[in-house]
Amino acid sequence: MQVIKTKLAQFPIWQRNLYVLWFGVFMMGIGFSEVLPFMSLYVDTLGYFTAKQLSFYSSLTFSISYLTTALSSPFWGKLADTKGRKIMLLRASLGMAIVYALMGLATNVWILIILRGIQGLLGGFVSNANAMVATQTPKARSGYAMGVLVTGMTSGQLLGPFIGGTLASFVSYRVAFFITAAIFTLVFMLVLTLVKESFTPVSKEDTLSFKQVLQLLPNTKLTFGLFTTTMIIQMANFSISPFIALFVRQINATGLPTTFLAGLVTAMPGIATLLVAKRFGILGDRIGTYKMIMIGFLIAFMSLVPTAFVTTIWQLVLLRFLMGISNSTMMPAVQTLLTKTTPSAITSRVFSYNQSFQSMGSVCGPLLGSLVATQFGYRGVFIASAVLVALNAGWFSQISKSLRPQKK
Repeated sequence: MQVIKTKLAQFPIWQRNLYVLWFGVFMMGIGFSEVLPFMSLYVDTLGYFTAKQLSFYSSLTFSISYLTTALSSPFWGKLADTKGRKIMLLRASLGMAIVYALMGLATNVWILIILRGIQGLLGGFVSNANAMVATQTPKARSGYAMGVLVTGMTSGQLLGPFIGGTLASFVSYRVAFFITAAIFTLVFMLVLTLVKESFTPVSKEDTLSFKQVLQLLPNTKLTFGLFTTTMIIQMANFSISPFIALFVRQINATGLPTTFLAGLVTAMPGIATLLVAKRFGILGDRIGTYKMIMIGFLIAFMSLVPTAFVTTIWQLVLLRFLMGISNSTMMPAVQTLLTKTTPSAITSRVFSYNQSFQSMGSVCGPLLGSLVATQFGYRGVFIASAVLVALNAGWFSQISKSLRPQKK
């Protein structure tokens, strides 16, 4: 630990925290996603269920944490503005460690569902990491910093399912939860010892209400446009989640295992984001974040529509990679714009609201996918997502006129 401290000491505080928090959100991404491949199988071990009951309990177990995250994020954001971001990072990481250890001890499905709900309530690590980096980083480097942070979470989410699937092959599901708890404990220790924050607390009397926060925003429509864009990005990414393996099985003519190919297809957006998000963050600093967001909308539309007509697995892999490039243009740009258009006094609140919208996208995406798939088949989901992206692009273009370069 002392060696790490010595190496970090040569960097300015904002860059030091960026590197530590990159590792923190990377490990959080692994922890959150590594249990997902076997969550439904774990549910199946907690009782005797019919196929419909298992589907219902698995869906509820999956989605409830996102619902409770959406509800609790504004509260934690408000508290972060009065108590500081570091203490929120410590609360979230330690809380996750305890909850995941308890999940490994669950004796029935309702205990697991309740613990997943508590997991969402105790969340907020990523949004507070974003807020800390956003407020400490020089404005000229904000695109770079947010791009770096996005690669941490995305690469963790990418590696998590592979690690989780491998773990579950060698140890029991319960032990996998305990290992995840150990990962979160490591993050807690790193934040406690390495993250530095100079924070001036806001008194309780000076804490702003939601209405007062809105009044401080220079452009409320733009801010909520960014929130909505975050939600739509997440919906487009998650709409395929309920049936990705089934769609892969439908078009798989390679002879390779469907499970392997489904994992590859799922990983493609994350791989793309890991490879290019940092570069696009830097590019956004040069050409403007508005342009990056609009380019992202265009790439998303161009990847989603052809996906509805793929005939081979490799076409699907390529187009999901292209979808990841879209994410790489938009996610850092959205967070950078939030940073640049938000007073520092309410940064944590604004990022917590953004996380709430992202969590709603995680819930609404699979719901949209399931509803459309029952009526129009799996391919219809990609068309529906493309229409959603196009509508969002048109609306965002209208409310963000102030960001466009003025013609001479």
